Amino acid sequence: MAEEKVGLVRKLTLPLLVLYGLGVTIGAGIYVLVGATAAQAGIYAPVSFLVAAVVVSFTGFTYAELSTRYPVSAGEAAYVRAGLNSRTLTLIVGLLVAASGIVSSAAVSIGAAAYVGEIVSLSPILLTTAIILIVGALAVWGILESVFIAAVFTLVEIGGLCLVIYYGISSDPAILTELGDLVPPFEVSIWSGILSASLLAFFAFVGFEDIANVAEEVVEPHKTMPLGIILTLLVATIAYFLVVSVVVLVVPMADLAGSAAPLALVFEKAGDATGGIFHLIAIVATTNGVLIQIIMASRVIYGLAKQQNLPSFLAAVHPATRTPIVATALIVALVLIFATLLPIGRLAQTTSTIVLIVFFLVNLSLIRLKMTSDQPSEGVFVVPIWVPVMGGASSAALLIIGFLPF
Repeated sequence: MAEEKVGLVRKLTLPLLVLYGLGVTIGAGIYVLVGATAAQAGIYAPVSFLVAAVVVSFTGFTYAELSTRYPVSAGEAAYVRAGLNSRTLTLIVGLLVAASGIVSSAAVSIGAAAYVGEIVSLSPILLTTAIILIVGALAVWGILESVFIAAVFTLVEIGGLCLVIYYGISSDPAILTELGDLVPPFEVSIWSGILSASLLAFFAFVGFEDIANVAEEVVEPHKTMPLGIILTLLVATIAYFLVVSVVVLVVPMADLAGSAAPLALVFEKAGDATGGIFHLIAIVATTNGVLIQIIMASRVIYGLAKQQNLPSFLAAVHPATRTPIVATALIVALVLIFATLLPIGRLAQTTSTIVLIVFFLVNLSLIRLKMTSDQPSEGVFVVPIWVPVMGGASSAALLIIGFLPF
């Protein structure tokens, strides 16, 4: 008899899936983006985050339908293959998604090492290598175990944002009476700044799409995947709006607009002890980002190999851990190379462009599926065709804006 091939195992429930999605969505972005958005939108920066949430939700709902049509690893590649019927585009999209995870992991691991370096006196390269290897071992350990750890880290990240809200309000309770000031008037100059800042805010929501790449390890994916994506975006939107609202009302705009660490300004009135806690939260947040991106990228490589777009040995699953051990080892090795040898700063800037290209192709794939294929099977989450049309148009618009010389 032929030996049965070992596959991934379904262990991720809805709470774990949402925490996984929030772990990669709520990351370093919100910790640094508030100042940049406030520089363009002023006190109306919270509205920029709401606008960005609306824009990204179109693509979010597109992913919700496609993830129930094709609940597999390397989801974006599977969507493009089904919708655009191009093996070349399928491989390109899959590799782009994996590349974004690798570059992001490498960049964030350097940041994590910098935070740890303030506590442990070791060379940055040694600390970066240690972090990547430890996180890689966690990713190999098992999907339930690694995502559970990521979920705990995510709760710590969310706790950090709650601290911002708590200390912001306690330092100046009068801001609760000023919430009406956040409603912008209908003036072209003001809304021009809001819309311009929403382009920055958009990237704080990027990350929810990584949920698509653990679909083969989700319990009841037809029910869990759409809910996981929608709840991730909903919780992130609420958290961002509350945090940014508190920050713009508490911190003087002149200080906020020029700050590279805007959330830390809220803690200046709280003393050194609270600042130390926030420092530890930053370590957890950055380490969590590395872990989740390695999990995501390894599943993409595994999925591409399983779909016969990459060599089959990359689809090998360890019988004990039930994780794609070869694909994970490859991703860890690439992250190590990028983090220790290559100029990550410039490469990390391309991550947003990569994601928008993938968003555009995924939306285009669903448009073609709806126009050319039969009705989806029962149980599939279905959205109207105007949803991917809006998702594709907004992704293309953001791509074009990103290339304009201003």
